[in-house]
Amino acid sequence: MKYIDLSRSFDVDVSGFNKSVAKNYHTDGWNASTLSFYSHAGTHMDAPIHFEASQETIDQYPIERFIVKRCWIVDVDIKNRSQLIGIDDIKQELIGFVPGDSILLKTGWSLKFGTDAYRNGLPRISKDLAHWLVSLKVNILGVEPPSVADVNNLKEVDEIHKILLDKIIILEGLVNLEKLESKLIELIALPLKIAAGDGCPCRVIGIEN
Repeated sequence: MKYIDLSRSFDVDVSGFNKSVAKNYHTDGWNASTLSFYSHAGTHMDAPIHFEASQETIDQYPIERFIVKRCWIVDVDIKNRSQLIGIDDIKQELIGFVPGDSILLKTGWSLKFGTDAYRNGLPRISKDLAHWLVSLKVNILGVEPPSVADVNNLKEVDEIHKILLDKIIILEGLVNLEKLESKLIELIALPLKIAAGDGCPCRVIGIEN
C-alpha cells in the first residue's frame, strides 16, 4: 500500500491561519500553541450551509462518506487562466464510474500556491459539469484550487457551490495529486468535528494499492 498526504501543511504562508506561542517548555513546563484559522483556509471541506444549499453543517455529515473505496483521479489539461472545466474535459476518464464513487481533479494548480493566479485565475467548474456530477451521484469532489468557482464572482461562486453542495461533499486546496500514479484509489478525508460548522480544515489521504 502507498499512502499520499493530499493536505497542505498549515504555516505562515497559508492565508487565514495564525499560530502563536501559548506555553514554552523551559518556562511553563510544556510546549503549546494557540491556533487561529479561517474555516476555509488551506486544505478544507465545505458544508452545505456554507452557501445555504441546505442547513446541513460539517458535523452532520455521515462519517461513512469520509472513507472512500473508489476515488477517480482525473487529469484535466489546463491551458488558460480562469479556464472553465466542462463535461467533455473529464468524461472519457470516468468510464466505469459507479454512483457513489468520488473524483479528484488533477490540474497541477496546487503548484501555483503563493502566486496571484492560485486564487485569482483558478480553473472553475462549469454549470453543466456541476449538474452532471450531481446526476452521477458523486460522493466527494476534490480540487487543487482554493475554490471550485471564481471567488471574485459572487454570482458564480454561489451558483456552483449551491448546485454541488446539495448532494456532493467538496474538498478544496488539495496538494500532491501529481504524486498519485493510479487512476483509481482509496481516499480518506477527515474534517474537524466543529458544531454548526460551515467548513473546516481537512486531513486528506490517498491510498494506492
